[in-house]
Amino acid sequence: MSGLRTIPVDLGDRSYDVIVGAGARHRLAEVLPPKAARAAVVTQAAIPVTVDCGIDRRVFTIPDGEEAKTLATVEELCRGFAQFGLTRQDVVVAVGGGVVTDVAGFAAAVYHRGVAVVHVATTLLGQVDAAIGGKTGVNLTEGKNLVGSFWQPAAVLCDTEVLATLSAEEYRSGCGEVAKYQFLGAPAGLETLPIDEQVAACVRIKADVVSADEREGGRRATLNYGHTLAHALETAGRYDLRHGEAVAVGLVFAARLAERLGRIDQARVARHVQVVESYGLVATLPAGTTGRIDELLALMARDKKVAGGLTFVLDGPAGVELVADVEPEMVEAVLAEMGES
Repeated sequence: MSGLRTIPVDLGDRSYDVIVGAGARHRLAEVLPPKAARAAVVTQAAIPVTVDCGIDRRVFTIPDGEEAKTLATVEELCRGFAQFGLTRQDVVVAVGGGVVTDVAGFAAAVYHRGVAVVHVATTLLGQVDAAIGGKTGVNLTEGKNLVGSFWQPAAVLCDTEVLATLSAEEYRSGCGEVAKYQFLGAPAGLETLPIDEQVAACVRIKADVVSADEREGGRRATLNYGHTLAHALETAGRYDLRHGEAVAVGLVFAARLAERLGRIDQARVARHVQVVESYGLVATLPAGTTGRIDELLALMARDKKVAGGLTFVLDGPAGVELVADVEPEMVEAVLAEMGES
């Protein structure tokens, strides 16, 4: 484990480390709160990763997929924590991808009004994005992640060794989030680096952004680049897209919208398409989208970033930034163009 990288998230007395590299999960016992006597390990049946907490533990298994991200799941976990005897000095350990860290993190935030949580991220998407930054939450029928809280972990372990257990589809989905970082300051040629270095580069960017803007008052919104359309596609529930796949489509949509608004040129749009396709991801809208543009507009209007009219994170002369009051007609035109291409 000598090749591990430790990346700090600087938040004053709530600061923590993200440890990246092969075998990082074996550092778990070292990063647990010193007074913790019990660990509630939250995971999913399909995740072939076990951890050694070094203290009394009980495993709580939640369902697979986005269907697990509900208030009912959080209630079931909290009741299980209570039956286990978990106290405020103990710890929740999330072992899994974004669904697990979102749900377990939210349960930790509300149980006893807050117990420590450590994330052991087992997917590429989780390692470069979902497990870091303290965003937790669950979905409602009306939209993704509409109920949640900011609850920073005590530590995050990104064991790149376990990425070998992922299916090709799940790994490629994670690449959608990696692609996003290419427009947020990642080094040139990110996709050519060894996976440890790719993950570490993405983590450094996110740690820097979160340290500067923990609760998404400004700069942190840029981490949602590509996500406004992505979340609408996911919430619609009819397009059979994994999160990273939806983000990839959302990145290209955001670039095309930025071009229509005169913020970037065609060459910059082409760069977005090239980056997305370099990861084996699709840069076009899924079939059937053009007939449901009104539905997508309504879903995007509910996005958490909305600050007056339709709001998007868009590329531009000053880089990626939040843009409010985008005319619906502009959005409709871009969606129609992408549906025809």
